[in-house]
Amino acid sequence: MRVGVPRETKSDEHRVAMTPAGVDELVRRGHEVWVENQAGAGAGFDDPAYERVGAMMGDAPACWDCDLVVKVKEPQLEEFALLRGDQILFTYLHLAAYPGVADALLEAGTTSVAYETVEDSKGRLPLLAPMSEVAGRLAVQAGAQALEKPAGGRGVLLGGVAGVSPGRVVVIGGGQVGINAAMIASGMQAQVAVLDVDLGRLRELELVIGGRIELLHSTRLAIEEQISQADVVVGAVLVPGDRAPRVITREMLGVMRPGSVIVDVAVDQGGCVETTKPTTHSNPTYAVDGIVHYCVANMPGAVPVTSTRALSNATLPYVMAIADGAVEGAARHLPALVPGINTQAGEVVNETVAQGIAQARAA
Repeated sequence: MRVGVPRETKSDEHRVAMTPAGVDELVRRGHEVWVENQAGAGAGFDDPAYERVGAMMGDAPACWDCDLVVKVKEPQLEEFALLRGDQILFTYLHLAAYPGVADALLEAGTTSVAYETVEDSKGRLPLLAPMSEVAGRLAVQAGAQALEKPAGGRGVLLGGVAGVSPGRVVVIGGGQVGINAAMIASGMQAQVAVLDVDLGRLRELELVIGGRIELLHSTRLAIEEQISQADVVVGAVLVPGDRAPRVITREMLGVMRPGSVIVDVAVDQGGCVETTKPTTHSNPTYAVDGIVHYCVANMPGAVPVTSTRALSNATLPYVMAIADGAVEGAARHLPALVPGINTQAGEVVNETVAQGIAQARAA
């Protein structure tokens, strides 16, 4: 199979979908791999590193003119014309937040497989997990910086100092993003609380981080009480494939301290805060009612050297399976791929994703 790895065109996105090590594995299996010129430069991989393992280097059309196109982020407007019906696209899609991308895929008839909806038999999301880990850890770093006075924040040091209370971080959602955010915040010596609706998940977390971090059942009133005391709020709510539920309304911002910070990691799925709108690394924050919002839609792109390796480690077995046996053959070998298929032959085939797209269009 011919496999294409285009350079990412989303604003401030420096990751690349495959490392030279991954390309080497595909080439050794007899596949032809095309990598766009300078695609890996932002992640620390120059063109010769790909050429040494047998990659063909070319421009964007050459990489998109392949049977399987492997990316990091959803196709951008300028890439819509490169989509084809005889093509498999494997990338993060988040179609519930980007219905325009869904329309382009359906019009082209492209078979698209979304990293974020690949789900194993235990309900885990193996291709979302590595970037969730990165985003969770970055969320507290970003929140701490946005909390500084020159950045528009309250001017609180999360860790405090001798004789001064530390800041408070409230994490809404106890999944991969939430647990990683909580661990980093705790390591910075902040006061930390995690809220989740799943009592079973809270019991699991109690075994790992209990005693150091407050673990609370999430209700509207509990969220309102906690954010009223918070310096940084991390939104880490996820419904795989669907739009994120809005757990913080604009009205609730009124109980928060002026200059406190919201980091909405769920922005890629529409955001879990009513006042969320996507931002970029170049212009990451804005204020609503005195509350600083950090809503960068590709947070792991800030650390592309780490993120690229973590993502490629997770996706490579699936890329090889698709290259070896197309989507149908790969799904028989790796059933986790089945829910990952979002569009095929002009239809949305993942029911949850279809529901999310419909909700986005109705909003």
